[in-house]
Amino acid sequence: MKKLATCAFLLELGLTAAFGSTVFAQDLRQSTQFSAPPGSAAVVPVLHPTSKLSLKSSAAVVLDQSSGEILYGKNSQAIHPIASISKLMTSMVVLDAQLDPAELIAVTDEDVDYLRNTQSRLHVGATLSRDEMLRLALMASENRAAAALSRAYPGGREAFVRAMNEKALSLGLQGTRFADPTGLSSTNVSTAEDLAALVAHAHTYARIREYSTMRQHEVEVTGRKIAFHNTNGLVSNPGWGIGLSKTGFINEAGRCLVMQAQLAGRAVIIVLLDSWGKNTRSADALRVRQWLEAAAGIKPPVARKSGARKIAANRAVSPKALSGTLAMQRTAAQKSRRDLSASRSRSPAAT
Repeated sequence: MKKLATCAFLLELGLTAAFGSTVFAQDLRQSTQFSAPPGSAAVVPVLHPTSKLSLKSSAAVVLDQSSGEILYGKNSQAIHPIASISKLMTSMVVLDAQLDPAELIAVTDEDVDYLRNTQSRLHVGATLSRDEMLRLALMASENRAAAALSRAYPGGREAFVRAMNEKALSLGLQGTRFADPTGLSSTNVSTAEDLAALVAHAHTYARIREYSTMRQHEVEVTGRKIAFHNTNGLVSNPGWGIGLSKTGFINEAGRCLVMQAQLAGRAVIIVLLDSWGKNTRSADALRVRQWLEAAAGIKPPVARKSGARKIAANRAVSPKALSGTLAMQRTAAQKSRRDLSASRSRSPAAT
């Protein structure tokens, strides 16, 4: 019965994505949620990349945030588990409730992950403010922090998850469902198109922008300082201009990444789902950046030459010609060593 119920649930989501998300995608350009991002410059005319973009992620979307136009889509309406990308919705529900950010919340046994047995440095009994819990959930993808936030919500975790799904529906995310606040459940699902809209809306929250892009943060737990780091290493690179970031991973979801960033003179939203391989999602993000820069006429930096190629460039000699020259030099050196060896064999010292 459990398997039948699961199949029915996924079938329902599939039908919703097939029809509902199509209508939603047609309205992207007119949607008010894709207004110019906070602090952005004047709207840049949309450029249409003509070169082919090949990504390893199973599903992806590249969205021009100012216009709402999808510049690239790959399986963009397919429904996938989204893992800790769910914490963006968790954060919005917490902030929408306007609860006291200074209120202290203690981690309890209810917040421990017994589904996948993931580890946490927030031990049972650790107490932090609601704001610190929010920061760790976004920056370090701390599961116990997200779980504690949902438990401390008025009405408890059940009311919290219900608020997550109501928020998704209010944003028109027809292919999105949530079952828990952490993303550890594989029934937290969405589409790449839905997540692009979710990221665009999350980007309007100042604290989500700030906390999700912090490189690291230190908190004091029971008298001991603990340093947490961002799960997206790209935020440490100022050249990316990342305004929002969230990673996610469980086996069913693969490695996921969503970002808002200023690339090639425009604000874009990148959604990468189901990347297999530790560095695949970051490599795909780099491919997107290079693709956008090529469309904008931005030339990639010239790699520094080394060895024979560097010599060839300095002397205006082709590598092929230089190769022949080096071969001649090696032959001459070998002949010189043979002559020297023969000379030594004839001398008294060599007998």
